Amino acid sequence: MSVISRALTIADLRVLAQRRLPRVVFDYIEGGADAERTLRENSRVFDDVTFRPRGAVANRAVSLRTTVLGQRFELPFLLAPIGSSRMFYPRAEELAAAAAGDAGTGYILSTLSGCRLEDVKAATRGPAWYQVYLVGGRSVAEKAIARAKAAGFTALVVTVDTPVAGNRLRDPRNGTAALLSGNPVAMLPHVGQVLTHPRWLAGFLGDGGLMQFPNVVMPDTGPMRYESVGPALAQSVVTWADLAWIRDLWQGPIVVKGVLIGDDARRAADAGAQAVIVSNHGGRQLDGVASGLRALPEVVAAAGDRIEVLMDGGIRRGSDIVAALCLGAKAVLVGRAYAYGMAAAGKPGVTRAIDILRADVERTLQLLGADGVEALDSSYVDLSRT
Repeated sequence: MSVISRALTIADLRVLAQRRLPRVVFDYIEGGADAERTLRENSRVFDDVTFRPRGAVANRAVSLRTTVLGQRFELPFLLAPIGSSRMFYPRAEELAAAAAGDAGTGYILSTLSGCRLEDVKAATRGPAWYQVYLVGGRSVAEKAIARAKAAGFTALVVTVDTPVAGNRLRDPRNGTAALLSGNPVAMLPHVGQVLTHPRWLAGFLGDGGLMQFPNVVMPDTGPMRYESVGPALAQSVVTWADLAWIRDLWQGPIVVKGVLIGDDARRAADAGAQAVIVSNHGGRQLDGVASGLRALPEVVAAAGDRIEVLMDGGIRRGSDIVAALCLGAKAVLVGRAYAYGMAAAGKPGVTRAIDILRADVERTLQLLGADGVEALDSSYVDLSRT
């Protein structure tokens, strides 16, 4: 039996990821902004959930299927966009997309992917969505959106919570930019943590080494390099007005990611979006905002029947997914949960993370006395306030 197959929880995969990765890369997955209050609260809030099961119900087979944007998913969770995933494991975005497709669910590709979007779409049998930052400006984004449409991505995810990059203190402390700059003088103080993880280093160098983003093609210099991300984000704020030209160019379903209040859900609907994702960017942007689960009921109420609502943030167990579905989410996005699996073992690690969550969701439904995720509503759960 492999080490991965012995992992029983997402926490077990996290331990394996931490062993394999140098600190600079593990903390990129693990960390949040400023004091990391929101990062911690995203997961802690699920401790406040109390389930209300129905007794004497025999549901030996439960349905995990759900429909989002008119597409059928075999699981009520999708793999969230994670930038720079290729730091975790060679060809990471392609492997994650393939694992999602094998499981019958969707994969969302970040603009800041290390793999070409065409290659990622070709790697999966399932639905793939493309997440958009306007890094490089409108003309650069337009070309990437056109490529995503031609490649067969079926929805566009527009992230609206990154007017600037969050203050993620672990990155400068670990020398992230220096290690990925290619400058030997800048790298020297931090290189020890990399050299002590030779298995990761061999894979990273064998996969091409220093990061660039092939889906952000700058007019004069080609694919944008890692060290350019911060300044590029600061120059590429998405506004509600941008939704008009994005909608006209894409001519397909648009999902607005980064909504935490009801007013923004209504603005998204007014702008022609078909769905919103309740998200605080995994606690990596503004620290001190509400957790996704706390924000979810307000957004669901504001959305009504105009627009679908998804959620991310802090998902580590299948019961977390079920709680979000009970509170009105059509589906959830999981990010760190599968990133730990990817960092631990590549595609088998992602598959193991999906399998752990699938089994958890199925068991939770059976114990609740619900015959499927589409039967869930707020009567199955209580979210206390502390």
